[in-house]
Amino acid sequence: MALSYKTRRRLSALILLVGLPVYIILAISIVNLFERPPILVELLVYVVLGLLWAVPFKYVFRGVGQVDPEEGS
Repeated sequence: MALSYKTRRRLSALILLVGLPVYIILAISIVNLFERPPILVELLVYVVLGLLWAVPFKYVFRGVGQVDPEEGS
């Protein structure tokens, strides 16, 4: 299923404006369920979670900042 450029732009905006804040709240809530680890471990957890959210959306974000390839000129 190939998404058009316009659809990918709209979907990426939705992911960044709605999905990412929800993901951040969930990640912080889950980390707060456990006893606070040492600061470096906590930093590592947040860095991994910060990179992990983008993996499923790699195709959606690819080329979104470029000129519309379907535009023709």
